Amino acid sequence: MSHAVVADDREEIVVSTSAGATHNLAASLAHLALRGDLICLWGELGAGKTVFAKGFGAGLGIRDTISSPTFVLMAEYAGRLPLFHIDLYRLAGAEDALAGGLLDERQAAGVTLLEWPDRLGDALPAERLDVRLDGFAAEERRITVSAVGPSLGRFVAAARTWDADSRRPRQPMSTRVER
Repeated sequence: MSHAVVADDREEIVVSTSAGATHNLAASLAHLALRGDLICLWGELGAGKTVFAKGFGAGLGIRDTISSPTFVLMAEYAGRLPLFHIDLYRLAGAEDALAGGLLDERQAAGVTLLEWPDRLGDALPAERLDVRLDGFAAEERRITVSAVGPSLGRFVAAARTWDADSRRPRQPMSTRVER
């Protein structure tokens, strides 16, 4: 995994060289997750969103098999924090998601991973972490981690210090704080 130089402290670009590295990056970011965090996963089909979700779940201590909830729309998993994994791919727009209660108050009790967030349009919450996965080689992915809003910069800082070889940040991460 390598890092691109980004001038903005609200964004970091990491190049993952394998699905395993993507999984491990997501697992390390999950250690920083707090109740109410919304992580939006952007990328085309096959970009690695589900691999990221599996790694994030592992980082939360989830033992269940995590799969893409494309046909069920939302899956809930128990871990250090509850994980709500939502896939909006099959929805026409924000009205479908909001009417179905997919972004209701219960997500405040845990962490929400949201695939295909573009379906929400203007209804997309302003406070979120955007994780964009772009494939450019067989297993290589450019992963852009962007904090949108003031409270999620901790994820960008962790991505900036990520060392794939040691499977942990190159410097100590701050202590977790439960909301």
